[in-house]
Amino acid sequence: MAHDIVVRKGTLVGAPMSETKPTAIVAAAVPPRRGSGYPNPFSVPCADRQKHALGDAFGLTDFGVNVVILPPGAWSSQRHWHSAEDELVYILDGCPTLVTDEGRTPLEPGMCAGFPAGEANGHHLVNETEQSVTYLEVGSRRADDDVDYPDIDMQIRGRGAGGPFSHKDGRPYA
Repeated sequence: MAHDIVVRKGTLVGAPMSETKPTAIVAAAVPPRRGSGYPNPFSVPCADRQKHALGDAFGLTDFGVNVVILPPGAWSSQRHWHSAEDELVYILDGCPTLVTDEGRTPLEPGMCAGFPAGEANGHHLVNETEQSVTYLEVGSRRADDDVDYPDIDMQIRGRGAGGPFSHKDGRPYA
């Protein structure tokens, strides 16, 4: 039996207790995750980043979708690239700077950037403006993904973007 899911003022109502995932929500009602899981000191530039994990709210397993907010001065991540995951960002509001191996590219609302799996092109967004940046982030969720961070002594081997983080020589971060 189908049940209607109604969203009012960011609150989900009308979902029966046996259903764990809605079919429609207000994106801003998804509580944000703040910061990153990076070990110190690598977590500092991302400490104010907020991610609304929309894919998780629906129980999506093949790909993740996040609405990300970068306050002034915040970074999206450390510069990185994925061995097995595709990534795409679409700028909704604000003007971040995309930093890649090719250099710095100013972005504005309506622009997007994509990063195919396996291309060793370290990338991240930085907010160097006085206004917050909001963007949509989409990526595959591959358990076999390795993540390399070309600018720092950090990597992830075989567990996707959830860690564990290690030094490039394989020693785990304590």
